[in-house]
Order: sequence, then C-alpha cells, then structure tokens
Amino acid sequence: MEEKHISEGKSIAWLSYLGILIIIPILLQKENPYTKFHIKQGLVLLVASVAWVVVSWILAFIPVIGAVISLLGWLALAILAIMGIVNALQGKEARLSFIGDYGDRFSF
Repeated sequence: MEEKHISEGKSIAWLSYLGILIIIPILLQKENPYTKFHIKQGLVLLVASVAWVVVSWILAFIPVIGAVISLLGWLALAILAIMGIVNALQGKEARLSFIGDYGDRFSF
C-alpha cells in the first residue's frame, strides 16, 4: 500500500466503523485502496450489527439469559468497531477478528 493512500485515507477511513456514517467514506474516497479496505470491513460490521439486532429481538423472549447473551454480542460488536477505528487511524490494514474475512466478498 502506498504511503500516499494511507495518509489521505486515515482522516476519513475510521468513519467506516460507525454504522450509517460509512456513507461519508464511500462518497468521498471510494477509489482510495486504503479507504476501500476499511469501507469493506465496516460494511461487514454493519451487516453483523443489523443481524444482531434481529438475534437480540429473538433473545428478548428468553428471560435473563437472552439479555446476557444479547449484551455480550453488543459488547463484542463495539470492541470490533473500536479495533477497526484504531487500525484505520494507525494506518493498518488489519482484518476484524472473526468477521473480517467476509470483507473481500464486497466488490465495488
């Protein structure tokens, strides 16, 4: 990865991990390879978060244990988002644990 792409992308790539704010890097720097990597990772995280909303809704019907499992899932997603933001700001292209490999399935 060229240092030029990283330095240009760092300022905005981190937004890819903040849900709907992924729109900003998509609109502004979709052609930057560094930003594109983080956009793909952020899309995977966004899809996982939407799926977890559905799972959490189902888990709400299970007293106590459902709430605990739901909370642990949200905590894991928050940790992944923080890891992605830190990586983007540090100029790293590190895949998110457990879900990051799915980012390569997006092509744009």
